[in-house]
Amino acid sequence: MTFGYGDVFDAVAEAASADDPAIYCDGETITWGEFGSQSNALARALAAAGLGVGAKVAQYMRNSPEYAATFVAALKARMAPVNVNYRYGPDELAYLLDNSDAEAVFFDAAFADNARALRSRVPRVKLWASVGSRVEGFSFIGDLVEGDGSKLRITRSPGDMFLLYTGGTTGLPKGVMWPSNTWWDVLALGRAPQLGMEPPQTLEALKAQVRSGAGRAPVYVSPPLMHGTGMFTAFGAMSKGAPLVVTRSPHFDAPSALDTMTRLRCGGLAIVGDAFARPLLDALRAEPARYDVTSLRTVTSSGMMWSPEVKLGLLDFMPEVALYDSFGASEATGLGASVTSRASPPGEAKFDAPNTIVVRADDYTPVTPGSGEVGLVAKWGNLPLGYYKDPEKTARTYVTINGVRHLLSGDHATVEADGKIRLLGRGSHCINSGGEKIYPEEVEEALKTHPAVADALVFGRSDPRFGQSIAAVVGLESGAKAVEADLIAHVRERLAAYKAPRRIVFAAAAPRAPNGKPDYETAKKLFESEDR
Repeated sequence: MTFGYGDVFDAVAEAASADDPAIYCDGETITWGEFGSQSNALARALAAAGLGVGAKVAQYMRNSPEYAATFVAALKARMAPVNVNYRYGPDELAYLLDNSDAEAVFFDAAFADNARALRSRVPRVKLWASVGSRVEGFSFIGDLVEGDGSKLRITRSPGDMFLLYTGGTTGLPKGVMWPSNTWWDVLALGRAPQLGMEPPQTLEALKAQVRSGAGRAPVYVSPPLMHGTGMFTAFGAMSKGAPLVVTRSPHFDAPSALDTMTRLRCGGLAIVGDAFARPLLDALRAEPARYDVTSLRTVTSSGMMWSPEVKLGLLDFMPEVALYDSFGASEATGLGASVTSRASPPGEAKFDAPNTIVVRADDYTPVTPGSGEVGLVAKWGNLPLGYYKDPEKTARTYVTINGVRHLLSGDHATVEADGKIRLLGRGSHCINSGGEKIYPEEVEEALKTHPAVADALVFGRSDPRFGQSIAAVVGLESGAKAVEADLIAHVRERLAAYKAPRRIVFAAAAPRAPNGKPDYETAKKLFESEDR
């Protein structure tokens, strides 16, 4: 690759018709002509504010067309977009903006109070701009996009990057440095397995692909664009000229999402496991005549386990779809994938992973397939540069194995006899009960195979005899009933007896963040409040 990612969006805008839709959002349509002009004007506004090549541009925003425009504008100006978790409190926000060296911040008007409080704490920021509505004392993005919208005449580099901040499992957030050449390889290669398209190696090949119309059905992105799943799916779609479909609503509403996908005849959908998939399935079953999602060809999930029962249920309504269970991280994509279709029924959390191995923690020796030995997941190929301003953590996370650079993802796994990787979970949540290691995700998976269980979170609690015992918070299907002893027996039928929960608390729902990821701290508090 000899170009930067800003060049990719210039090429797509040139190849697409100016009237072709680039983004659909809550009844609003932004064409490629409008998107190209707006992102060009924003790129010039960033330079006019005094930001130079490599400057960091923070996006303190929920999903919106403006999120996509500011992200692309920064890349076009050879600056680095920075995702900001809008759920953070003032101290976390101040840390992230300072750590990333942000020089511009685009923020939703709903976050104006935090923006005012942060302004004096991060004096490096040269441009604060509100999104959605005007905020007194700040610039407004609506004014900035009215500037010169012509194409920028600059030479970009394959090293132009963005920062993907991840909270991780411990410690403060860290920014993963993704250069254009690595990211393009990831997104371009993603065309092949899902859509049968050749990964374009040049801008002219990309333009030809866009003009062909291949792979340009709208893609509905449910998770926040501030997280890797939403970000990679959204901009991967737009890099093909496919319209991005998002909503400004801070809450996922399954009926509304299905109405939109029906109306726009979406071909792709991004979700985060059962937190999104189960409400979709419930809505489809409740009003099957209302929706038509037979146009869907790919549904991609990443970030949490996705139960086989829900996958099977969705196939009844989208018969031509391929359901991708993607195993990835902010530090690398493509650690593994599991594909479900009518021709390939779902199984447990096992992944095909051609670029991934499982190694022993002490010497990075690969574990023997079929041995049952637990090791660490290590992935090679298309890796980012590491963590921004943290060479020590980079050195611990990206290691050399047999002369090849690998990511150690922090996930524990075994390798089946057929070479598939069986994911067990993160070491930071590993439970040690009587010297035995238990990974919450595998117990959660076993619980969710019970027909009465909608969701489950599993964690360790202090035990005077065994050090830790296994506890679970379980949310049941609507109208379903279950007995604690029956669920414990259900797990024992599928896993070793010592992995079964000792105590289960039933709740309206297992606590999860809006992006679908498990909220173990809230689950523990809920457990303690109920277990009295």
